[in-house]
Amino acid sequence: VAVASANAAEARLVDRVEVAALDSLSDLVALARGELNLGDVDPILPSPPPELPDMADLRGQGGLRHGLEVAAAGGHGLLVIGPPGAGKSLAARRLPSILPPLGRREAIEVTKIASIAGRPALDGCLAGRPFRAPHHTISPAGLVGGGSPPRAGEITLAHRGVLFLDELGEFARSSLEALRQPLENGRVTISRAQGRLTFPADFQIFAAANPCPCGHGEDSERCRCRPDQVRAYEARLSGALADRFDIAMVVEQPSADELAGDAGEPSVAVAERVGAARERQANRLGDGRTNASMSEPELSRHVRPSAAGAAALAAGHESLGLSGRGWNRVLKVARTCADLAGAEEVTEVHVDAALAMRRRQAK
Repeated sequence: VAVASANAAEARLVDRVEVAALDSLSDLVALARGELNLGDVDPILPSPPPELPDMADLRGQGGLRHGLEVAAAGGHGLLVIGPPGAGKSLAARRLPSILPPLGRREAIEVTKIASIAGRPALDGCLAGRPFRAPHHTISPAGLVGGGSPPRAGEITLAHRGVLFLDELGEFARSSLEALRQPLENGRVTISRAQGRLTFPADFQIFAAANPCPCGHGEDSERCRCRPDQVRAYEARLSGALADRFDIAMVVEQPSADELAGDAGEPSVAVAERVGAARERQANRLGDGRTNASMSEPELSRHVRPSAAGAAALAAGHESLGLSGRGWNRVLKVARTCADLAGAEEVTEVHVDAALAMRRRQAK
């Protein structure tokens, strides 16, 4: 295969393919005549991962830190509601730092997508997990893909990485509705008169929202929102993919003492626990699988709470009015909490932790 020299390392990522790195059309003619050697360009596999923001910067916020760790360990979607300054965006941008590094196959997938999307010429295989944070004004086509010819959207650019939706309540309903199917099956299909095109879209979603339109929360003395405005805003949030988040929590601004205190636990320490939990899931479900992806039959096989755990789940079902889908999501998060603790059995402690994160409370 003959390619431009700038793309040679990328092309050589394909197994069992001989690549000719050329600088001009005259080189191509010389190659065809047998007058040019192929050369020997070694692919860089992978290129050094980018330096990521560290969890140590997230001071205080023990509940938010724990929710972030559980989400990373189990591949769970996470919704965080809180006022400006509570650390929502800070936490989101640190999620990639505690996720496992891309495997070879995943890295090649991400590199292919970047290349197709017209990213700058690559000198090897991308190693870092993508992090995409589209603005809330983005169109459905920009978010999930579209156009003629069809182009990949933000969810495909976030494949194998993180999609961060800040100000969730401000996104157009049509954009959020378009996310439902990709969140379920990890891909998006775009239909046009010429045919159908399917893009990969296996990403982890992190969404953030204010508690009310002004951002301060109706319990705050600074809130100036009318009750009807708060109700309308909460209705938008409850309809905005609310049933697609395994973890949903409310956070408050950290105190001055917390902000002035010691740095939090660094990403490298958290990532070690996340990696160990992911390894347990891979042994149970298969390589690359996480608890968030478990089907109902897999839940029945792999998540059997203890007697006390089952009782706690039943009590939570009664108090929270869990739907069938909500029940399953609590079980998945409980299984992740057990994996982080290195426990084989899902106990009452793990179920209570999962229910707390379902109640949208982070104490």
